[in-house]
Amino acid sequence: MAEDTPWLDDHQQRVWRLWLDVTNGLPALLNKQLARDTDLSLQDFEVLVSLSEAPDQSMRVVAMADAMHWERSRLSHQLTRMEKRGLVRRESCCTDGRGQLVRLSDAGWDAVVAAAPGHADTVRRVIFGGLNMDHLDELEKILNHIRETMNEERQEL
Repeated sequence: MAEDTPWLDDHQQRVWRLWLDVTNGLPALLNKQLARDTDLSLQDFEVLVSLSEAPDQSMRVVAMADAMHWERSRLSHQLTRMEKRGLVRRESCCTDGRGQLVRLSDAGWDAVVAAAPGHADTVRRVIFGGLNMDHLDELEKILNHIRETMNEERQEL
């Protein structure tokens, strides 16, 4: 860090630490809830949800990694574990033969359908519990602003 670059002020530092606590703590909490109620990890659930929402319940592996903000190697390892459990299957991409397609299996569909109610209940209680519509609107604006700035920064890296 350059010597003339200012540190975060006290208020910014408090908000930053709060942000880190929430963004690190929430996935840990959701992972524990899923482990308690299902045989899925949060990472399993994220993959299954992405596939369940995709056309034909399938995606190119590269597109999935980009959409999930995961390194391709991380996704590849995750898919290998899930494929062994019968939750997904990989196949050659029919459009060019070079890429890989990952498809939600029937067992994967059953798993995400079974896990969704408990997951949604936890998200509703933890994130939305006690927030009124004005709070939600403001939170949405703030998160959209952060995402836009983050995407701009990502393009510069």
